[in-house]
Amino acid sequence: MRLMIRPVAAALALALLGTAPLVAPHLHRSEARAVPESFADLAERLLPSVVNISTTQTVTARRDRQGPDVPQFPPGSPFEEFFREFFDRQQRQGPQAPQRPRRAQSLGSGFIIAYQNGEGLIVTNNHVIDGADEISAILTDNTTLRAELVGRDQRTDLALLRVKSDKPLTPVTFGNSDTTRIGDWVLAIGNPFGLGGSVTAGIVSARGRDIRIGPYDDFIQTDAAINRGNSGGPLFNMAGEVVGINTAIFSPTGGSIGIGFAIPSNLATNVISQLRDYGRARRGWLGVRIQQVTDEIAESVGLTGGARGALVAGVNEGGPADKARLQNGDIVLEFNNHEIREMRFLPRVVAETRIGSEVPVVIWRNGQRITLKVTVGELPEDVEQAAATPGPQDRGGAPVDLAGTGLKLSAITPELRERFSIGADVKGVLVVEVEANSPAAERGIRPGDVIVEVQQEAVSTPAEVQQRVARARQAGRQNVLMLIDGQQGMRFVPLPAGRG
Repeated sequence: MRLMIRPVAAALALALLGTAPLVAPHLHRSEARAVPESFADLAERLLPSVVNISTTQTVTARRDRQGPDVPQFPPGSPFEEFFREFFDRQQRQGPQAPQRPRRAQSLGSGFIIAYQNGEGLIVTNNHVIDGADEISAILTDNTTLRAELVGRDQRTDLALLRVKSDKPLTPVTFGNSDTTRIGDWVLAIGNPFGLGGSVTAGIVSARGRDIRIGPYDDFIQTDAAINRGNSGGPLFNMAGEVVGINTAIFSPTGGSIGIGFAIPSNLATNVISQLRDYGRARRGWLGVRIQQVTDEIAESVGLTGGARGALVAGVNEGGPADKARLQNGDIVLEFNNHEIREMRFLPRVVAETRIGSEVPVVIWRNGQRITLKVTVGELPEDVEQAAATPGPQDRGGAPVDLAGTGLKLSAITPELRERFSIGADVKGVLVVEVEANSPAAERGIRPGDVIVEVQQEAVSTPAEVQQRVARARQAGRQNVLMLIDGQQGMRFVPLPAGRG
């Protein structure tokens, strides 16, 4: 049975924002607590702040649809599969029905974070309200409030909603997720399967999870039962502060198996503030493409202490990094005094940096640490990669064997440029053959790829490639770093330097 990462709900969730501060004023390191006798007092206090989200959307029936529509049940309802199978059997026998629109309903969770002057703000997941025509927030006393979308952010899967209520609403505060430790007790409250306010308890199972659903993945993992419909609901610590927003589960069936994921509050609060103030998330931007630093890459550039940092594989022309003179092959070790232990940390740190601020960036270049100053820009909605400037025509030559790598190289001639469909602006040394099972083949280098740099120096002839590799061997390098332009885009590839 194949396990899958699934959103916790297929529908909308609503949340309120008011006078309560987004972050609790007195943050402290979590202390180990004994197993509580009961969560009843805490649950009683927090339940009024959690809402059920109901959304409706107009959808059009498929043209091949036959017979009546399947009734709409909360996502994951046991009736859902029963009726779907029943109507599928009926449709196979009935005449083709005309195409017509219908109203579909979805359910999720949210929580109130503020209330002032008859208005409240509610936090939920973006996937809960995505595509909705109408959004409603249902309180614990079954009061239904119409909600309007304040703003949403697809990259972090967060949304902010506004409701109006004559009756005061009860907001909750965010805690400091950075002080949450593995093993801490947590409480999840939400609307699983449309059943209404449900409370489950568990512990923090892990932190910093990257589940490949967004560029800023840094999830809290918990074994508190989370199911479809819990999306957008809060994950509380034992002080009653929100330390996470329940978003996804790891499950073979769509039901809880004790592996749930929540967006940490420290990531969410900055985004929510942006949504409240601007209706969208405004993020810092550096203007680089990056890749992971492996042990081989670290060794090839003389970076001691193991693989760390983010390798710059491309610089946007005219972007903040370009203006600060960052280069392909630089390894970012620190950004704004934050250590970059892994590649995935850099986008989040940059995104949370104030736009327009000048910050220090520590890089590894030519065997030494260098500190540059970068003025952080605003992340554009769509960043286009600038093309390189065409260079002079390359001279031809016979293919050259690069010993120990499995590569045969050639200068880029007009004939080879046409044969391998290489753009007129591409410069470097062409890979014409790759020996099967060679180090180059194992690392994904293919005929038609172009070697742009070797050991962070531009090359234009096979002889220059040989010279750079020989120099690396003489320096005692076990690996040589090549910048490859191919079907996978620009990327750095470490190859064994060999013995020559």
